[in-house]
Amino acid sequence: MKILDGKKLSEKILKRLKKEIKKEKLKLRLVVIQVGRDPISKIFINQKEKTCKEIGIDFKLYQFPKNINQDLLKKRIQKIAKPRLNSGIIIQLPLPRKFDTKAILNIIPQEKDIDVLSEKNQAQFCLGNLKILPPTLSGIIKLLKEYKIKIKGKHFVVMGAGRLIGLPLAFWLLRQKTTVSVLEKFTPDISFFTKKADILISGVGKPGLISGPMVKKDVVVIDAGLALKRGKLRGDVDFESVSKKASYITPVPGGVGPMTVACLLKNLIKLCQNYDPPATL
Repeated sequence: MKILDGKKLSEKILKRLKKEIKKEKLKLRLVVIQVGRDPISKIFINQKEKTCKEIGIDFKLYQFPKNINQDLLKKRIQKIAKPRLNSGIIIQLPLPRKFDTKAILNIIPQEKDIDVLSEKNQAQFCLGNLKILPPTLSGIIKLLKEYKIKIKGKHFVVMGAGRLIGLPLAFWLLRQKTTVSVLEKFTPDISFFTKKADILISGVGKPGLISGPMVKKDVVVIDAGLALKRGKLRGDVDFESVSKKASYITPVPGGVGPMTVACLLKNLIKLCQNYDPPATL
């Protein structure tokens, strides 16, 4: 069994990005908009802020109470999105249930949507016309390439069909000559599918969802799930039992998480290099 070390690979990527920012004298700012005080979101936000500071990107967090009116929130986001200095904007998910998440995400201008979550950018991504990839997907692809894991003809099982991980993964994998099974909470007997997986990717956020008896020998396991359990970060995969059968496996933390942040900031740089906003902004 080999560890897919996302922390190590992300450090290599960030080192290159830092040199690029310095060489081209880029002035960048990552803006994160958070509604409420979700504890898992706070972990992600802190990681983004820390990484931005390390490579020379300005960071600004806008926090709003969970009881804010949706119309008022939309107006605030529109105002935040206008300045040229705010080069990349993220709506930290999940939003409180009362909000129309799709409507909120669609406020972000395409050229600042580094998470690829607006409907326009998702449509362009699905058509293969977007210059960037959703950051978690990009991070997973880079891990597979770094460790020379072949995917053509493989059977992928993707746990969850969320907009951040499962959905973009499924669309991308279907273009790579792979077989893809996407499992949701309504899927009966998930073990039937997971036992057939050559490469299993989970991003549900349910600790211990996948255990050793549910996978076959030499499976490649990528755990993109994250939840707090008894004050500790846990993935969807029971590492102890699954690692005994896996050929490759990501740890949590230190696997997909650092790669997502690195690829998010790579998207920020790429969009800013390829877009010249109107002088009035």
